[in-house]
Amino acid sequence: MKNLILTSFIIIFLIPLMAQEANDHEWMVGESERIDALNLTPDLENGLYVYEVCSGCHLPEGWGTNEGTFPQLAGQLASVGIKQLADIREGNRDNPTMYPFALPRAIGGAQSIADVVAYIEKLPMTPNNSKGEWEEGTPEFIKGEELYKKNCVECHGEIGEGNAEKFYPLIHGQHYTYMVRQFEWIRDGKRRNANPDMVKQIAEFTDDDMKMVINYVSRIPVPAEKLAPSVDWTNPDFDW
Repeated sequence: MKNLILTSFIIIFLIPLMAQEANDHEWMVGESERIDALNLTPDLENGLYVYEVCSGCHLPEGWGTNEGTFPQLAGQLASVGIKQLADIREGNRDNPTMYPFALPRAIGGAQSIADVVAYIEKLPMTPNNSKGEWEEGTPEFIKGEELYKKNCVECHGEIGEGNAEKFYPLIHGQHYTYMVRQFEWIRDGKRRNANPDMVKQIAEFTDDDMKMVINYVSRIPVPAEKLAPSVDWTNPDFDW
């Protein structure tokens, strides 16, 4: 009887806690929906329909907000969008603001994920993302560039273009304050779905290091073909 009680205690209380601890910093968990979405053919018309749910915060253009409350989504690699949405839906990335909008009852299943991220990826990016305070040529900019080339370029690329195959996000053109917040959360263990290699790589970054490297990233020029024609561009798909 004692053995039965002990076994029940382990199953009910300890195993879930052990599983949570094991998953706290895992890079790839909850594979099913992510894999399903990656293997589906996107429907851009449905992607627009789904994106209407997202546009209230991220704006019809997908540019987010310059003060960094909401990130720019426009131009983001589809595989990255799929991973992040799947992680939020499966509880592997904490984002309470998005929970009501990202769940299947709000936007649909794996097909809807594939559709909306494909639509987002094709949106042109803002020519006016928010930037850090240090301009090119300042000691802080130069230090940030050094930190980027030493610690970040292998995964995020020479110009912050990311890597679709490895789920490394595109970071050029992203808003400075948003990136600082995410960097800090990753460094300090608050963002649970972060790549563990990045967590180790930036563990010794000071707050000043963090701000300088993100300042540099925020000032990496975005390729012209990825940009909207002007800061006044509006998404014609929402012209009704």
